[in-house]
Amino acid sequence: MTGGLLDALRRIVPGDRMIEIKSRGQLEAMRAAGLVVARTLALLTEHAKVGVSTAELDELAEQSIRDAGAIPSFKGYHGFPASICASVNEQVVHGIPSKTQVLAEGDLISIDCGAILDGWHGDSAVTLAVGTVTEAELKLSEATRESMVAGIAAAVPGGRLSDISFAIESATILAGERDGVEYGIVDGYGGHGIGTKMHMDPFLPNYGKPGKGPRLKVGMAIAIEPMLTLGSERTAELDDGWTVVTTDGSRAAHWEHSVAITDDGPWVLTALEED
Repeated sequence: MTGGLLDALRRIVPGDRMIEIKSRGQLEAMRAAGLVVARTLALLTEHAKVGVSTAELDELAEQSIRDAGAIPSFKGYHGFPASICASVNEQVVHGIPSKTQVLAEGDLISIDCGAILDGWHGDSAVTLAVGTVTEAELKLSEATRESMVAGIAAAVPGGRLSDISFAIESATILAGERDGVEYGIVDGYGGHGIGTKMHMDPFLPNYGKPGKGPRLKVGMAIAIEPMLTLGSERTAELDDGWTVVTTDGSRAAHWEHSVAITDDGPWVLTALEED
C-alpha cells in the first residue's frame, strides 16, 4: 500500500533521526513477513482469471495470510475494509475489492498486499493481465516493474534516498523511449519506510534529482513502488474515500517490493524463495 495515504509522509525528511534502523535479526523477521506476502500474491496470481470477483481474491488473500499465522495489515487500516487493494484498469491504487467487480477479458489489475507477522510488516504489489491485454498495456506493466528493479538496485549503503527516486524516473524514461510512449509517473504517491509499522519515514517519491535526502544506511527498509500510466500523471480519489483513478481514464500499473539495505546490497524481503 502506497505511502501516499499519509500527509505526514509526503516529504523527504531532512535528516535520518526518525528512520527506523533494524538489526540483522529484525530484518530476518521482516523477511518472514515478506514471504507471507509473496506467497499470497503468488496464490492470487493463479486465481486472477476471467469471471473471478475482486472480493473472491480478497477472501483468498485473507485466508492465506491468516493460515500463515500473520495478520492482514491493510484490513482496518484507517478504516480500509479489505485485506488487499485491487485496482483495475484506470484505478491506480487503493481499489476496494467488491463482489460486483468481476474480472473480464482484457482487464489489467494491480494487487497490493500487506501482512504483519510477529510485529513486523511486509508490503508488495504486482500488476496482472487478465486474459489477453493490449501490447501497450503489457509494456506499461513491464516498464513499471523495470522501474521498480532499477530503484531496488539503487538502495545501497552510502547513497541518498533520492538516488532511488532518480533511478526509478530514469528507468521510466528509458522504457518510454524504447516503447515509443511517454509514461506518466503518478504524482503525489510513492514508496515509504517500513518495519514495525507499514508506513514510516521516509516518504520516497518516484522521481527527483539524485544526491538528496537522508543517507541510506544498513538496516533501513523501504517499500519501493512505482506507479505508471499510459497517459497523464494526474489522479483523483473516488467518493469511496480510497480508490485512486487516473483523471484521463488511462490505464495504470503498480509494482512494489519491500527492500532492506544491507552490506551485501539490496535484500528484497517480499520476493519468493526462487526469485
